[in-house]
This record gives sequence, structure tokens and C-alpha cells, in this order.
Amino acid sequence: MGFLDRSKLPVLLSIVFWGNAFNFATGAFANEVRVYSGRHYNTDRQIYKKFAEVTGIKVRLIEATGISLVERLKREGSSSKADIILLVDAARINNAAKAGLLQPYRSAKLDREVPEKYRDPKGRWYGLTRRVRVMVANPSKVDLNKIKTYADLSDSSLKGKVCLRKRNSPYNQSLVADQLALRGETSTKRWLAEMISNVSQPYFSGDIGIIRAVAQGSCGIGIVNHYYVSRMLAGLNGNQDKKLARKVKVITPVPAHVNVSAGGIARYAKNKEEAIKLLEYLASPDGSQGLAGPTYEHPLKGFNSAMEVKGFGAFIPDRVTISELGALNSKSIKLMTAAGWK
Repeated sequence: MGFLDRSKLPVLLSIVFWGNAFNFATGAFANEVRVYSGRHYNTDRQIYKKFAEVTGIKVRLIEATGISLVERLKREGSSSKADIILLVDAARINNAAKAGLLQPYRSAKLDREVPEKYRDPKGRWYGLTRRVRVMVANPSKVDLNKIKTYADLSDSSLKGKVCLRKRNSPYNQSLVADQLALRGETSTKRWLAEMISNVSQPYFSGDIGIIRAVAQGSCGIGIVNHYYVSRMLAGLNGNQDKKLARKVKVITPVPAHVNVSAGGIARYAKNKEEAIKLLEYLASPDGSQGLAGPTYEHPLKGFNSAMEVKGFGAFIPDRVTISELGALNSKSIKLMTAAGWK
């Protein structure tokens, strides 16, 4: 299985090595790069393996939840062994940058491969894959013709039918930040209040739970990242989830809120040259597609070609940049709390 369920693994830690050029005298690999990753996809390891084979640079991987990695980096300080930090969601990568955990670096290759809206203006991080925040609806519970955008979730016809993930989900925080950037504070406050009034049951801990609830009819509509539906459709979660995913209709707003997984060079990177090469490789068409393809995300440019994604139709990203999402994160959390988002 290419995915790991974060809801069942609140803290995951693993160390993986590619290559065997270990120097026991120095306790280190020759030409190595150490990656702290908040991405928990086994398929990512094939990309690191390919990079090692092409460049001769050994990859040392440590995986943990995003929050755990950030706290670890803060504890380690200048003694940290991290060379590259990979995190999912705009809020997490921006917060890591604000905390001084990343160092700025400009690369002609990175500037060429990563669209401007998906990279930090100060060069501290670069997007690697894209994920779309979509809505999943049960056609027997809601009128699909009335739901085109995130704003429509505030409609009174959806009273008691909206299901949401908990407020602490960075994905939802970034969605609210997106609406703040597009609509302003007054309109966003009103949208939040009306949408929250349509929620009638406890908030969910994960996107997959929302998809199941919508399919089973206990919810009419919910908000999730698109690839969670795709992995269910592909049968990665088992036949039961595959059947449930077929019962929901995916609605992609036009334009859509797009988030990223991103990477940056650690502040105290000991192998900076190797780190730059790996980051450039991951952002290249081959690297981005290699990361995004098997996880059902979208690469930085173009779209995922898997039928479980193509079935949702093409998407048009809105104008909000990833750095804007990060800048508005704190205000978003305050508005969500005030609106009663649990």
C-alpha cells in the first residue's frame, strides 16, 4: 500500500537509507542528504532511490508528522542533522519558515520549474506537488445543481447536512485563509457563521471519515482533499471504501483552492550542496510527477493522469498564492474559532 493513514498513526518515525557508502570512522555517509519528511507515502521512496542511482548521493530519510518534525527541529537547533524539510500544507511550511527552521536559497532551476505562486518570495521553500480542496456530495441528500462553490455551503437548504473536519486541520485553515484573500474578512465571517450553522454532528478527525459519512448518507456534503477520494476509488483502502467512494459526487469549484506539499533547505544543513540537488530534482517534471503520480496528487505543472483523478475533471486554481495562505493562517484560526468551528 502506498499510503499510511495519519489518523491511525498520530506520530510515525522511520529511518531509511539508500546506498551503502557508510564511513564508520566518521559515522556518516559520503555524499549524503538527510530528509525530514512529513509526507507519509511509501511510493516517495522510489523517487529517492532513483535520485540516489542517478547522482550517487545517498538519501537518509526520517518520517514523522509535520508537527513532530517542527518540534524536533526546534529542539535540535544547530545540532540538527536535517538537510531538507518536506511538509504538507501552506500553513506548516510557512510556519517552519517563520520559525527560522529554513534557510533561503535561490536556484535558477527551482525558479524555472516551480511557478511563482507555489514558492516562497524569499526562497525559503518551494512547492513540489499540488492538492485540490473539493466537495463531496451525496446526490440523494442534496441538490447538486445548487452547489458550485465553497460559498454555497452556507445555503440554508443544507441545514443539518454539512460535515466538516476539525478546526485544527491545516487543510481547512488554509481554505479559510483562501476565502479571506479572495472575499475579505466581512464576507468570510458571514460565510463561516452560516456554514457552521448547517453542521449538526461532531466534527471529523480526517477526510476519509467525511467521505464515508457522505456516502452512507449521514452527511449530505463535506470538504476533503481530492486524493483521498481517489485512493478510495483505487481500492487502496479496501473494497468497502471503494464501493463507498463510488456513491459520492466530487464537486470542484471554479476556480478552486489549491494547496501544496513543499520542501526547503534546513537552516543548519550540513550537506547543502546535496540538498539543493535533491530539491531541484523533486521540483523537476520527473520528480514532481514521480511524487504526485502514485499518491493521486497533481504535479506542479499539468495534471495527474490516473483515471481516479481524471474523473473529477480539470481544475482551475484561484489566484491566491501559497505564501498568502500562510500569512493569513493566524487570522483564519481566530475567525474559525469565533464562528464555532470545533
